[in-house]
Amino acid sequence: MNLIYQNREPKVGVGVVIVNESGRILVGKRRGGHAPYYSIPGGHLELGESFESAAIREVKEETDLSIENPKVIAVTNNLETFSLEGIHYISIILVANAYTGILHLMEPDKCVEWLWVDPNNLPIPHFDASRVGVHCYLEGIFYLPFSERKSEKTDPEE
Repeated sequence: MNLIYQNREPKVGVGVVIVNESGRILVGKRRGGHAPYYSIPGGHLELGESFESAAIREVKEETDLSIENPKVIAVTNNLETFSLEGIHYISIILVANAYTGILHLMEPDKCVEWLWVDPNNLPIPHFDASRVGVHCYLEGIFYLPFSERKSEKTDPEE
């Protein structure tokens, strides 16, 4: 595949594992550039923003939930996405075990729906950073080297 690399340096994203009282986590089915992948809520880190502030902002923008005390739990180097799309991200993964509000689909142009799912049985296809971030959450590890990842069939048409 001959990709035109859109950036010469990696960008930084945040992803948030929101855990409800049943131990399920929130994932959305994405539209647009990230369709047809499922993913935890998240987005870009803005200049001068802390990871925690970015997590709180992104979750509010996407779901209308207000998360409390998000904690950094992992970092992912999204080389699968880079090989597929030519965009290289480093994602900071946070966990939030407390939230308030009522779940709403705030960006219907970016997401089809939000679902509470078993983190041990993620819907597929699943976005690289989200899948690895949830794995780190479940295993209690901070980083999973690319060489140790299980591959996932990423093309739903295959």
